[in-house]
This record gives sequence, structure tokens and C-alpha cells, in this order.
Amino acid sequence: MRHMDESTSPRRVLPGLTLVLGGAESGKSVHGEHLAESTAGPLLYIATAEAGDGEMADRIARHRARRGSRWRTVEVPLALADAIENAGDGLTAILVDCLTLWLANLMGAERDSAVAADDLVRALGRAPAPVIVVSNEVGLGIVPENALARRFREVAGRLNRHVAAAADRVDFLAAGIPLALKSPTGQLEGQGP
Repeated sequence: MRHMDESTSPRRVLPGLTLVLGGAESGKSVHGEHLAESTAGPLLYIATAEAGDGEMADRIARHRARRGSRWRTVEVPLALADAIENAGDGLTAILVDCLTLWLANLMGAERDSAVAADDLVRALGRAPAPVIVVSNEVGLGIVPENALARRFREVAGRLNRHVAAAADRVDFLAAGIPLALKSPTGQLEGQGP
């Protein structure tokens, strides 16, 4: 995986909150990492995944291997709001990857996802640096056949809507191509003033 050359790449200032949505293997995480790496300074990667099996452990290892030395990683399967608010000073960006796994962790621990989502959005507003949040869009496919999967899909959709409403920027990834859904001005792309 190619990293930005820190000595020659232009630097940007990110909006306060960016949501990156997409399907499985759409390039969401890489896009989020590139956004963060376009800034100058130290970066924080908040990982919500747990290596419950060998396949997930391999996936986590691949994600870590492509990040450079600017990244510090913390693993936070449940206490995401606290991790964001207590990320520390001096960061130029925080990347949360991903909300979908965090939601699965919450539901598995039988936590109230609505309360957790409200806490998360409040924490995102108080973050010490711009935050990029990666999440799966799980509502575009076939309706799941079992009740738990349908409930997860619905709760994930509500969580994404809640974060998107608070976000300054929302990008949707399809086949590795980012599509801007919401710009930093708060307007949907393609709409006039």
C-alpha cells in the first residue's frame, strides 16, 4: 500500500467530523487513512475490531501494516466516546474504524445502542482533533432472513444517519471511488446555495 510522501505532499485542514461510508471492501478504511495522512502531525487510529478468529486477526494485521509511523493505535471495542474525548492533545486527525464493528460489540454486550450513539455524537463534537469515522452501509442489499440481522441493519442505519447529521463531510465509497454526499459547508453535493 502506498503512503503519502510527507516531504512533498500538500497538507490540508480537515473539517471537524468526516463520515466515510461504503460496502464491504469498498476502500473505506484506505480513504479514511489518506484523508488523515493529508494533514501534518501525529495521527490516532481508534480500532473497534477484536480478533475473534484467525481471519479477523489477519485483517487487523494487514490494516496495521499499511499505516506508517505517524500513527498511534488504540483498541476500543466498547468505550468509543471516552476514547475520542481522551485522545490527547497535539493530534492532527483521529480515525475511528469502524462504527459497524463497534455497534456489533455493543449489541453483543447488550448495551443500549441509542444511548451509546448519543454519547458518541457528543464526544465527536468535543474531540481534540478532526475525526474521520468509517462505517459500513449495510442497508443497500437484500433484507436479512433472521430477526437479529434485520435489527442490526436497522440500528446501523440509524447510527449512520445520526453521525451523518452531525458530520461536516460525508463520503460514500463505491468500488474504491469516493463520492461526496455532504460537503464541509453542510450542503449536499450538487445543490446550490
